[in-house]
Amino acid sequence: MISEEEVFHIGRLGKPHGVRGEITFMFTDDIFDRVDADYLIVEVDGILVPFFIEEYRFKSNETAWIVFDGITTVEQARELTNCEVYFPRSLSDHTEEDMTWEELVGYQITDIHEGVVGKIVDVDDSTENILFYVDHHGKTVLLPAADDLIIEINNQEKIITTELPEGLLDLS
Repeated sequence: MISEEEVFHIGRLGKPHGVRGEITFMFTDDIFDRVDADYLIVEVDGILVPFFIEEYRFKSNETAWIVFDGITTVEQARELTNCEVYFPRSLSDHTEEDMTWEELVGYQITDIHEGVVGKIVDVDDSTENILFYVDHHGKTVLLPAADDLIIEINNQEKIITTELPEGLLDLS
């Protein structure tokens, strides 16, 4: 079984295109094309399922039409509408310098003063001020992903070491 820690979010499937199983794929990262991936991970009914790519073609810089192996009808494609799409971390071509924010979901946040803070469950990168959503003792706290607060990112152990301002965790 594929776990959430093994993948990172790269997009969502849209409506079927045509009648032969092709489906619209809105992506935030074109890594599937850069590393010539054989498959993508699709979340179907809460389960992460690998789907092998038969073919795809780009519609724009953020949209492609994709055909998965075994999906041959519009009805089968329609069942995947609005499913989230993930990419295996093990196949990523990103280095520490060019990782996407989504790749940090699942990393543990530690603070040099507080110790273990929690795991990143989501990232809000919709504004200039990036925020980590962190599960802190069963409660979600928002932490700024500011360079001056991050001391180290250990990709091997998936740990981000920070120096958070005193009292920041008490605000939530």
